[in-house]
Amino acid sequence: MVSVLVVEDDYVQRKNLVEMICESDKNLDIYEAQSMQEALKISKETYINFFYIDIMLKDSSGLNLASELRKMEIYKFTWIIFITTHVKYMLQAFKEIHCYDYIIKPYKKEEIIETTRFLVSGKYRYSIKENENKYVVFILQDSISVKLDVDEIFFIEVNLRKVTLHTKKGKYQPKKMSLAKALTIINSDYILQSHKSFAVNVKLIDKIESISTKLWKVSFVNYKEKALLSYKFKDAVAEILTKSI
Repeated sequence: MVSVLVVEDDYVQRKNLVEMICESDKNLDIYEAQSMQEALKISKETYINFFYIDIMLKDSSGLNLASELRKMEIYKFTWIIFITTHVKYMLQAFKEIHCYDYIIKPYKKEEIIETTRFLVSGKYRYSIKENENKYVVFILQDSISVKLDVDEIFFIEVNLRKVTLHTKKGKYQPKKMSLAKALTIINSDYILQSHKSFAVNVKLIDKIESISTKLWKVSFVNYKEKALLSYKFKDAVAEILTKSI
């Protein structure tokens, strides 16, 4: 049986949320907590498949609770859905906690049911070994945040000190970003620096063609634009490329 833990310090709101979750699947095993300590106690005594956590708890922050859960090996990659009235905390949540999603108060029953059914279905599962950081968030030039699936990033390009993320959804230019910082945020074993101005997703490489004795052109599956691979980085890229084949 799939188990869910709802952490919300407001009794009425917690009961409303539990009722909505129950509508999505009558067979769920739902646990309730009103504080960080109570939530941690339940999580240690019973395995929880996913969490709904209010960002603002009376005795602590939902982010602090999530951080403590992430320190426990069994919850290192468990999906967490934050409940909040404060969207400003969500960038921190995606970057530091790697949460699945967030829901804005007041709750919309349809959103709760849809999210719960999706998680219960198991369609969210992915290989932890292949990609430990499923989603990342970047702040764009106009201060709008974009949430990206790491697997959808073809490559990262630096031109005139501006970083461009080439993805399956389009191109994005994060604000105040360097190539090194972008790679740190993404934190994927499969996205590697290939040139002083490029980093590539090795899993999406279609072919590598020689330009000169120390420079190669990298093509990607179903994407027209190219990246560069220099002699300095070719061995590291080749090693991961070989493992991914």
